[in-house]
Amino acid sequence: MTDDAINITTIDCRHENALPLFSELRNKLSPRGDVVSEAGRQRTIELFGEALSPRAVVQRICEDVRTKGVDALLDYTARLDRKQLTADTIRVAPQELQAAADAASPQLLQAVREIRDNIVEFQSAILPEDTRVERALNGGTVTLRQRHLPMKRIGICVPGGAAAYPSTVLMTAVPAMTAGVPQIAIVVPPTDFGGYNTDMLATCHEIGVTEVYRVGGAQAVAALAYGVEGIPRVDKIVGPGNLFVALAKQRVFGDVDIDSIAGPSEVVVLADETARAEFVAADLISQAEHSPGSGVLITWHEPLIEQVRAALTAQLAQLDRGGLARQSLEDYGALILVRSAEEAAEYTDLLAPEHLHISMDDAESMLARIQNAGAIFMGHYTPVALGDYAAGPSHVLPTGGTARFANGLASTDFLKRSSVIGYDQAALSGEADRVRLLAAKEGLTAHSASVDVRLTDGDQ
Repeated sequence: MTDDAINITTIDCRHENALPLFSELRNKLSPRGDVVSEAGRQRTIELFGEALSPRAVVQRICEDVRTKGVDALLDYTARLDRKQLTADTIRVAPQELQAAADAASPQLLQAVREIRDNIVEFQSAILPEDTRVERALNGGTVTLRQRHLPMKRIGICVPGGAAAYPSTVLMTAVPAMTAGVPQIAIVVPPTDFGGYNTDMLATCHEIGVTEVYRVGGAQAVAALAYGVEGIPRVDKIVGPGNLFVALAKQRVFGDVDIDSIAGPSEVVVLADETARAEFVAADLISQAEHSPGSGVLITWHEPLIEQVRAALTAQLAQLDRGGLARQSLEDYGALILVRSAEEAAEYTDLLAPEHLHISMDDAESMLARIQNAGAIFMGHYTPVALGDYAAGPSHVLPTGGTARFANGLASTDFLKRSSVIGYDQAALSGEADRVRLLAAKEGLTAHSASVDVRLTDGDQ
């Protein structure tokens, strides 16, 4: 290894002592939100007069916005984002959205339209149809339906600290629109990459989002959840953000629905002897450059480990964000050697990654073995960037191992599902004895009475 070679962790799972290293990696990728940097600690003391944990900071901010409304929202915007806004200026005016669209490049707007169409095509295809079941009972009819209606109002968090993310606008707002949500409110930090970014605002205008607010962080999440003057409360909050946004979403869950509590971006590349090292390295770097971000290779082809290490070193030296990506890979990445394809699938399921790239000629054979992943990219020519930007499924995905039980955002997540049940009297009479029996077992006699009162005309 040369002096400038990347110092990424290598784990040889063929040895018994590898398990603690693997467990340590899993723990690194599952942040609990209790750690803050020294700079962050000093900033907290400056703002709040004491060293609070991130959770305590979020609790303070959310409670202030809940009880004090827009005044607290504007105060935190001034103190945290150093932007002096008013209740009248936090919302991006229609003429500003139009001006951004006029100033944006035609190539961007064309790409936005084409990507929107890709998203609509996929998100429309997965929308469920209402279900209707009828059955005869005791000479009567039972009618059962499942009804799907869109939520009335949702909020979207779009990051804007270190980069602009028009892709997040597309990957959150378009699925909601496809589901039929009539009101969509976007919150984005008041930064050059956020609420003052031409490309981001132009994307909103191009797809028809008209409600955009220049507020970010935990205070924006609280404003959406509780409602403040000028920002009505929403039914659901979706979209990525930093640690404070994630913790705020966790706190307001119950007052509103949320999509997930997202952590750093991550990818597992599962590769065999047909994989090209430069392809694998590029995928690992693509998520690590989010900084923080994680890239993990799992392979049973031993020569690939050093080939990928060399490719990482070479590619990182050529990239604008190579230094940041390198630090992320050294902190949160790994090159993992396993005994077999079966063991590779087992370790992948333990990591339950946000993104899984199966870099194999026969990717389908491996797909059948995998249970846990947010989004799965098949074969050598399907980089994760396609899912991030263009394919159609949303790029808002479960992180930190939560793909074991959580799903990526989709149009279906913006639907309210209700069962609709109808019995006529004859059918009620036919079901009555079963209801009476279970009500008696549970000691809930009023349940029985609600049936009996309807069957007092001698028809039972």
